[in-house]
Amino acid sequence: MVSRSYSNLLDLASSDSPNFSREKKRLPRVATVAGILTELDDDNSVGSDARSSISQERMIIVGNQLPLRAHLSSDGSGRWNFSWDEDSLLLQLKDGLGEDVEVIYVGCLKEEIDTSQQDDVAQTLLETFKCVPAFIPPVLFSKFYHGFCKQHLWPLFHYMLPLSPDLGGRFDRSLWQAYVSVNKIFADKVMEVINPDDDFVWVHDYHLMVLPTFLRKRFNRVKLGFFLHSPFPSSEIYRTLPIRDELLRALLNSDLIGFHTFDYARHFLSCCSRMLGLSYQSKRGYIGLEYYGRTVSIKILPVGIHIGQLQSVLNLPETEAKVAQLRDQFRGQTVMLGVDDMDIFKGISLKLLAMEQLLLQHPDKRGEVVLVQIANPARGRGRDVQEVQSETHATVRRINESFGRPGYAPVVLIDTPLQFYERIAYYVIAECCLVTAVRDGMNLIPYEYIICRQGNEKLDYTLGLGPSAAKKSMLVVSEFIGCSPSLSGAIRVNPWNIDSVAEAMDSALIVPEAEKQLRHEKHYRYVSTHDVAYWARSFLQDLERSCRDHVRRRCWGIGFGLGFRVIALDPNFRKLSVEHIVSAYKRTKNRAILLDYDGTMISPGSISTTPNIEAVAILNSLCRDAKNVVFLVSGKDRKTLTEWFSSCERLGTAAEHGYFLRPSHDADWETCVSVPEFDWKQIAEPVMKLYTETTDGSAIETKESALVWNYQYADPDFGSCQAKELLDHLESVLANEPVSVKSGQHIVEVKPQGVNKGLVAEHLLATMKQKGMLPDFVLCIGDDRSDEDMFEVIMSARDGPSLSPVAEVFACTVGQKPSKAKYYLEDTTEILRMLQGFANTSEQAQAGRHTPQASEQTVIDRE
Repeated sequence: MVSRSYSNLLDLASSDSPNFSREKKRLPRVATVAGILTELDDDNSVGSDARSSISQERMIIVGNQLPLRAHLSSDGSGRWNFSWDEDSLLLQLKDGLGEDVEVIYVGCLKEEIDTSQQDDVAQTLLETFKCVPAFIPPVLFSKFYHGFCKQHLWPLFHYMLPLSPDLGGRFDRSLWQAYVSVNKIFADKVMEVINPDDDFVWVHDYHLMVLPTFLRKRFNRVKLGFFLHSPFPSSEIYRTLPIRDELLRALLNSDLIGFHTFDYARHFLSCCSRMLGLSYQSKRGYIGLEYYGRTVSIKILPVGIHIGQLQSVLNLPETEAKVAQLRDQFRGQTVMLGVDDMDIFKGISLKLLAMEQLLLQHPDKRGEVVLVQIANPARGRGRDVQEVQSETHATVRRINESFGRPGYAPVVLIDTPLQFYERIAYYVIAECCLVTAVRDGMNLIPYEYIICRQGNEKLDYTLGLGPSAAKKSMLVVSEFIGCSPSLSGAIRVNPWNIDSVAEAMDSALIVPEAEKQLRHEKHYRYVSTHDVAYWARSFLQDLERSCRDHVRRRCWGIGFGLGFRVIALDPNFRKLSVEHIVSAYKRTKNRAILLDYDGTMISPGSISTTPNIEAVAILNSLCRDAKNVVFLVSGKDRKTLTEWFSSCERLGTAAEHGYFLRPSHDADWETCVSVPEFDWKQIAEPVMKLYTETTDGSAIETKESALVWNYQYADPDFGSCQAKELLDHLESVLANEPVSVKSGQHIVEVKPQGVNKGLVAEHLLATMKQKGMLPDFVLCIGDDRSDEDMFEVIMSARDGPSLSPVAEVFACTVGQKPSKAKYYLEDTTEILRMLQGFANTSEQAQAGRHTPQASEQTVIDRE
């Protein structure tokens, strides 16, 4: 395994081989001893907090393919020659990362390299291009790329359900296993060159969606970003995927997840909500998902194009010559241009049908308007590609036979490979560009078209334009492509509506010249300022911001396989040691114990909320110990609590979040806050009923002191939306009432002002102080937002007169999450186990008063 801490890798090469960094630094090796990696894997806080001695930032960019071109040497030696692929987005984005950022690429080569040559090729690419090739066996690669990526993920992400074996094919577990295996190979390659404390890793596209899990598993604090270049489907589509949870959890092991549009991000967030129960929130413009103590940031920014590359091609003599040729070829005709891959989602056949409709409805356009359709080879393969090809050729033939005449073909189909400058030339002479894909992730064709229409002086001269001639362009774009929201001056169409597309084509042709100029200027301003460098720079800045807190967080991993995730917590927040707290319990004499009920004494989501026999027995044991004062604090009403805990005579109970309380079963219920009247209920209840009637799965819970609207069983997105609306509505109508309106986990609650669980904690500590029992042991356990008030009270009481100077205070929340508590336990089972330990200690102490020798022997045995 190699990393930036390795020192011997380049020593394997000749002494005059090029070094990696601009400052002639050598890449270090992370570990030369096999056991070190395993030790790191098991460490609870993987990654040192100390900064590397190398100050230069590094970005490891991981994509399915390296940004390289390869070809065999012409001398017959069998050697491979490599060069940069200037068209690769991964290479172009480097411009936005800054001169001080060293870039390492990890990916596959397009060409198959013989096994005997792989080591030499890898060494050459590492030294010359800073590229780390992942050599995938051909059979495995075919299953991974043509199988799982192109047969399962790509169609589904473009909204095509496998409703029959002909449509995408049924889910094949062996292809999924190949996908995971290839992602694991990529992870191994990243591990060879990563310094996890310093380097940033940027993973690209759906081919590597589970890679974040493998990297996070290996380096808990890795600085990891992921960008999805394809669409992300709605939850109704995505949830049909058998491995849906695995992919979501893998993506959530990133620090930053990027999408082209808000629609794609919204669909992803909806899937996380519906399938994983995760909620998101926006803070100061940033969308974040809380995931086991880590905040996963969501970035929405469409990719741009490399304008410098386009302009350099526009300046080529070949481009100028091609433009002149096309000018003469289409003299007297208006050219509309389509540039698409030959696949089922680009809508080529629908565009051709719209062209046919245009010529039918507007006979005057015959002989004047030409649609040039450039069809690039499809990236996938299979019967659907062949069907698109045959349908396209048949449609073109039919249109040309119907409307063509000598010297005029209304549709020119170019399905042979074109040089880049040739494509650029078509952009330059086209009056309108048509991009009518039925579903596409981004599609940069409109951006390229706009820059090419801006042109330069030489091309203007070739086209017969004066130096001061205003530039103009027209776009007809599908509303289902990622760049559509960015192009506000384009004519947006539904590509399925052929009449509408034909009408849009006609409109684009007859738009006044001045308006064409305004639309072009607007688009040119956007495209020229939001290029690929801007996109990359913005992504890196957000990734740095998302990873800022890594060094101060304690991290450790839990879960197996693709269910692995990292727990990230504040250094002062740690798991409560049962042995430690039982030891404290033993040596203290005045104990205050505050226990929440729902989610603490009983598991959240349980259908039956009635306390089980075990929990009641434990509470009784604790209450029988004269050193203990035990309070159960719940949101339930007092009648229910009375019935459930009637056998616990010495148990203190607080109902309705502290509005009612009593110190024991025999005592009368008291109210913590004086509320003279509840007239506000007559205002709040009708409002809640209105929302209940319109939100399926919601209900109103009426308490003596409060009203609660619960939407636990409603659609999560709709329920959350209705809850926000209800909160605003109630705050408005109850503005002059002595109540507070608060939202919680799946609830909106209205209750008297000042009522919270912190009142119970204050009451308990004050009562014990009055009785001369200054607590030297305080335990408070809760699981949700309402319990934070109790935590705050007991934590602030540590330095006050309410507690013994030597008091030990334990505020404990259920589960690892942000809290005012300093400790946590995983779940209800651990809580009951701890309380059982208390109960056993109390029973032994009571038995020891009667049999001292036995008690002493017990203590000796336990120690």
